[in-house]
Amino acid sequence: MDKKTSSIPQKPFRTLLTSVLLSSTGPVVLGIGLIYGHSSTQIADFTRRTAELVALIVALVVFCITERGHGMDLIHRERVRKRGNTFVGGIMCLSGLLMISVLFILGQSDKGNVIPACSIAFMGVIVNSIFFFRYTKMYRTTGNSILKVQGRLYGAKSLVDICVTLSLFMIIILPQSKIAHYFDSIGTIVVASYLVFCGLRTIKENWLK
Repeated sequence: MDKKTSSIPQKPFRTLLTSVLLSSTGPVVLGIGLIYGHSSTQIADFTRRTAELVALIVALVVFCITERGHGMDLIHRERVRKRGNTFVGGIMCLSGLLMISVLFILGQSDKGNVIPACSIAFMGVIVNSIFFFRYTKMYRTTGNSILKVQGRLYGAKSLVDICVTLSLFMIIILPQSKIAHYFDSIGTIVVASYLVFCGLRTIKENWLK
């Protein structure tokens, strides 16, 4: 096997690695923020980001294994990719179900300070949108299914962060109102439902191939 065949494409690798490094800060900052605020949307967002970080790490490892390809034929390589993509889809579904559980457990409890979480969600809209377009472009160039699933994940993350930002912003400006409570609950349900939908779609595509 020559060097060209066994080497890892650097552009997708750097993008995946950057995704992991940037995503690793979200759970830490939100975890600290949970000391001061405990909106259901905020806790759901913390749960989601932690699960997604695990999925990103798995995607990076699978990408390195399959692209290095020492001793792997095409069938084995595709099988490993399918398993990695299925795991990412499962993480999406699990994250969504956990978020719904958090909503029903907390109910209408006091939300506390959600400004740190709102700031993280707003920055997430910008960063995740950039990664969405980047992964989508690389998938069209390479045809690598791992990059396709990552593009889908980041598209979902972008839309989710928009919902989270709006929900937490309403809690900031109207902390004790019914409107804030409804936005918080609806935000959690929208986020969870979309994650489960994307997760099931990803699992279905990989199992039916």
